[in-house]
Amino acid sequence: MLNSLAPFLITWAITAFSLWVASHIFKGITFESASALVVSALLLGFANAIVRPLLIILTLPLTLLTFGLFILVINALMILLVSALVKGFKVSGFWTALFASIFISLLSIFVGALVDGGTPETRIQMPSEGKWL
Repeated sequence: MLNSLAPFLITWAITAFSLWVASHIFKGITFESASALVVSALLLGFANAIVRPLLIILTLPLTLLTFGLFILVINALMILLVSALVKGFKVSGFWTALFASIFISLLSIFVGALVDGGTPETRIQMPSEGKWL
């Protein structure tokens, strides 16, 4: 059980860090307390794990029509949803949420790659025989 808890805590911390940095870069994002930041990071993780895939499936025609760019809108909606649910987390509007979601995604990927270090379990390797299946 502890083996699965560590990656969850690391991802939670990376999300919280990304939200904190985004709140200092974007004037429209504010946290009233550290607990609001921690709860927002946890709730954003749950929303991205549960609600976001459902929205992607429901909006699949629109996502295909926009060549996947509508997923950026879904990401912004996830941040707006979390800001509506968490009392100390405020986002000024859709455009702030859109640009912040792009920033948070990129920063999370970058920090996650630094923390992970490319362990053998996460690296994709070509099979030695040259067959993928």
